[in-house]
Amino acid sequence: MAKKANVYKDDGEKVSSITLPDVFDEFVRKDLISRAVLAVSANSRQKYGAAPLAGKRHSVDVKKRRRDYKTCYGHGMSRVPRKVLSRSGTRFSWVSAFAPGTWGGRNAHPPKSQKNWEQKINIKERRLAIRSAIAATSDKEIVSARGHKFQEVTCILDDACENIEKTKDVLLLLEKLGFTEELERIEGRQIRAGKGKLRGRKYKSKTGPLIVVSKNCPLAKSAANIVGVDVVTVNFLNAAKLAPGCMPGRLTLWTKGAIEKLKDGLFA
Repeated sequence: MAKKANVYKDDGEKVSSITLPDVFDEFVRKDLISRAVLAVSANSRQKYGAAPLAGKRHSVDVKKRRRDYKTCYGHGMSRVPRKVLSRSGTRFSWVSAFAPGTWGGRNAHPPKSQKNWEQKINIKERRLAIRSAIAATSDKEIVSARGHKFQEVTCILDDACENIEKTKDVLLLLEKLGFTEELERIEGRQIRAGKGKLRGRKYKSKTGPLIVVSKNCPLAKSAANIVGVDVVTVNFLNAAKLAPGCMPGRLTLWTKGAIEKLKDGLFA
């Protein structure tokens, strides 16, 4: 049986109700959603690696033969590569260098920039994962399991809502639609545990509603200023936006124009 949803104006007043496309009746495939999200995450990684000459810029020369010049033979010292700091005749002051485990030496197995992080996924599987994630957004149990607070799980916004230019108007609309508790839930941020604090990601915030619009519009800019709220054009929907962390059921608001594009079989 086809699902129905209410359409709301920019003042939060109910206008009408529409029948949702068949994509909202898809069977939720959590395995495919997880695979698609991991592929998006892997393909967005930036390659990194150590410099090819990192730790190899020292001139090291210690021979192991008995009667060679500058030899360590008979001195009771390990065969670690060393560089000469000073000498007096045939006596040398050495310090370990170049080898892994020495000060300033190379890494044994450094990360390499030529490593390929890409994960491939079939087109049909990726589209099915997106359809499954869309269907999960209309299931109350799945959406509640993510911790979202709502009165109506699937809200459709009139196309006039895409022209909202101010963030305070977007917040007012969300409150009128019954998302006050949800906005309180995602408010603020927490300090991340662990070393991630040192690596450009000190804070983390909760994931809030996703707003899907039909085209690039003022709403895409005004709603993006709300912490935890994401805005995406329906053509650029992916499993990572609909199911962050491989967990389906993100609270999603759709504009009427975006629903019309889904009816045209966008991810068929």
